[in-house]
Amino acid sequence: MKIRIIGAGLAGSECALQLARLGHRVTLHEMRPLRTTEAHQTDRLGELVCSNSFRSSSPLNAVGLLKAEMALLDSVIMECGERARIPAGDAFAVDRGKFADTVTGMVEGESRIELVRGEVHDLEIGDADHLVIATGPLTSSELYDAIGRRLGSDNLYFYDAIAPIVAADSLDMSKLYWKSRYDKGDGADYLNSPLTKSEYESFLAALGEADLHAIHDFDDAAHFEGCLPIEEMAARGVETLRYGPMKPVGLENPATGERPWAVVQLRREDFSDEYFNLVGFQTKMKIPSQQKVLRMLPGLENAVFARWGSMHRNTFINGPRHLDSTFRLKSDPRIWFAGQITGVEGYVESAATGLLVARYIGAVGNGEEPQPCPDHTALGALGRHVSESNPDRYQPSNINWALIRNISDIRRKKDRREDQVRLALQSVRELAERSLDAVTS
Repeated sequence: MKIRIIGAGLAGSECALQLARLGHRVTLHEMRPLRTTEAHQTDRLGELVCSNSFRSSSPLNAVGLLKAEMALLDSVIMECGERARIPAGDAFAVDRGKFADTVTGMVEGESRIELVRGEVHDLEIGDADHLVIATGPLTSSELYDAIGRRLGSDNLYFYDAIAPIVAADSLDMSKLYWKSRYDKGDGADYLNSPLTKSEYESFLAALGEADLHAIHDFDDAAHFEGCLPIEEMAARGVETLRYGPMKPVGLENPATGERPWAVVQLRREDFSDEYFNLVGFQTKMKIPSQQKVLRMLPGLENAVFARWGSMHRNTFINGPRHLDSTFRLKSDPRIWFAGQITGVEGYVESAATGLLVARYIGAVGNGEEPQPCPDHTALGALGRHVSESNPDRYQPSNINWALIRNISDIRRKKDRREDQVRLALQSVRELAERSLDAVTS
């Protein structure tokens, strides 16, 4: 078969490489660098723009389970992540540059994939057997309009904000200390900027007076709750940031044993420790305000910013109205959607949908009707979220235990979670074995 894929982010790249491994020919379209976005900075495939973290590694965490399931199905993105992984406590963080270079190299080195640089403005399948739309949350306006014409006027959107990155050599290390929350991982994977009560209150006051970018595209801007800008959180109450990204619990100063009033954590951006990301500090402040407000943080008084925080529109479709549980368009079984445009949120979730769509298209190529993963697995839960949520209240979602159907009869929560993980991984292993049998038979 021949498959056309629009978008070479995590979902599109995963999907293309999986299909190529299955023996199919793929044309993969990527508009960058001929046309860039508000968030991307390079022409690399699989570029990470909001965070360098794939979040928790523990399988008892829903996203940890999702990663474990993807690894069982030989996820290419998880393989690239392992190659570019850097220390980050319990989190799965990667060197952005190495990760994007690895993804790009794998795509360019695959003979069955033709990588076409240039913008696509329509949903024409052409001479392909299937079309996969994996353009992500930063879909170009022209393609967005084409999707709208095809699906109707009920496309949705929300606004996403990006955290700033600072140069390590511009930080005052005498005011910072190394520590992971509760000493997870190696115990010292994050730099911490501790604030006293008065410093925190002064920071909040400056944040409240900051000059923000206006939202011109829409009268009513909707933010995704999992990636709120810090000024939005601060507006919800004095203590909100202290219970969010500035939470001091588990971050006592190793030298004094004292717990600060609030803490800002800085996470490595690469193996050389040359740059750090301000964890959870997505912002829509204008650049002069970012300079003024963020340099109030202890140790960041002379910070040099390698990337300013920014805000951009994220686009997603109303999955329950238009997609089935295999991410296939109800009105045309030749068209599939993958990635964040479906209404999943997060790098791991996006790549997972690309992996699933490739498997489902592969089944069609074998003359089979694609069967969705069981919804007691994290992979299957994503398909159920996209296809069975209430279409009138549909919002993007990260994978979480509320989405995963519980088939365990154990009542104690910790034991039940362990049983859910066992049952989910058992089911995915069986899927992987059946797939292997089909290939070798």
